[in-house]
Amino acid sequence: MQQTLVAEGVEFGKILDRLASEIVEKSTLGVPPLALVGIRTRGVPLAKRLAALIEPKLGARPPIGTLDITLYRDDLIAVASQPIVRSTDIPFAVGNSSIVLVDDVLFTGRTVRAAITALVDFGRPRKIELLVMVDRGWRELPIHADYVGAQVPTAREQTVQVLVEEEDGRDAILLLA
Repeated sequence: MQQTLVAEGVEFGKILDRLASEIVEKSTLGVPPLALVGIRTRGVPLAKRLAALIEPKLGARPPIGTLDITLYRDDLIAVASQPIVRSTDIPFAVGNSSIVLVDDVLFTGRTVRAAITALVDFGRPRKIELLVMVDRGWRELPIHADYVGAQVPTAREQTVQVLVEEEDGRDAILLLA
């Protein structure tokens, strides 16, 4: 399998810092309390890092939630006969807050649809926005990201992999063909 490096290390960090700045810029427009919710698995460490980057810019660290969408997937039967369900932890009131869902790669839009469905089970946010490190196109649902780290054009059969230090031992965006 051929790998093409899209970004890593310092460049990866710069992408995160730019995304944090974009969130801060939008959040100062009088929206309700800001919170970040990471979609398992790699969205969680990305949300934690973004919160740390937002804190000095906004003067407060936004609360962070963790969302497992396993049981909300529309392809659950095809994925596994015994799915592994991990914990969801949203330690703040979802109702009337401004939530930024954080994920690694936006592809068909089905993960995001499942995440929104799971999130509203906890309350009705005033606003939900989507942040992804990579948008690779090929949407099957009418979903778009409000914050995009990198646009990576792909062929449908290619894969984009976002590696994070906390899970993979390094930060990188890879295109696999």
